[in-house]
Amino acid sequence: MSFLEAQRAVHAGGEQSGHIADVGFDLYVRLVGEAVSEFRGDGAPEPVETKIELPIDAHLPHDYVPSERLRLEMYKRLAEVRADEDVDLIREELVDRYGEPPEAVASLLQVARFRGRARQAGLTDVTLQGKYVRFSPVELPESGTVRLNRLYPKSLLKPGVRTMLVPRPSTAVVGGQPIRDEALLTWAREVIDTVVDRAPAPTPS
Repeated sequence: MSFLEAQRAVHAGGEQSGHIADVGFDLYVRLVGEAVSEFRGDGAPEPVETKIELPIDAHLPHDYVPSERLRLEMYKRLAEVRADEDVDLIREELVDRYGEPPEAVASLLQVARFRGRARQAGLTDVTLQGKYVRFSPVELPESGTVRLNRLYPKSLLKPGVRTMLVPRPSTAVVGGQPIRDEALLTWAREVIDTVVDRAPAPTPS
C-alpha cells in the first residue's frame, strides 16, 4: 500500500478503518505521514520510532474531520506524541473544532497515549505475535522476571533478542474472545507499568 493509497483511504471516510486493519495502525500512520510531508514539501519523513500494531478500531471519520489535509496532519501529530499531556492538548483542539470525539477517535487518542508511554519505557515494538503480545526491547532483572511470571503466567522472556511475549487475555476463561480495542491498550499499558518500566513507589509522608 503506497502513501497515495493511504491518502485515498483517508479520503474514503467509512472505508478507512478497514484500510488500517489491512496494514496495521503504525504503518498506516507512517504512510499518511509521508503524504503530509509530500503536501508540505518536507522531504523524507522521520522514521517511526515505536511500532504499535494491535487490533484497534481507531481512526478519524470523514464526517468528524471533513478536511483531508487536516486529517493527515492530525494523524502525524498523534504519531509524534511523547506524553499524555500532548494528547490532552490535541483532544481539546478536536473538541473545540469538531465537538465531542466519537468512539473511533477516542480510541485513536488512547493509541497515541499508549505510544507515548511505550516510548517513555524505551520500547520500539508492541505487536501481536500469535496468541501473545510482543514487547521489545525488554531486559528484565531477576526480580522483574519473577514479577512477570507471577503477574502474567505463561509469558516468555527471550533475552537473546530482548523480547517479552505475554499471553493476550480473553474476555472470559471459557468461551471468551481475545480482548481488543481500548481494553487491550489498557492491559498492555499495565504490563509496561508493572513489569517493563515500573513507576517508583510513592514516598511515605
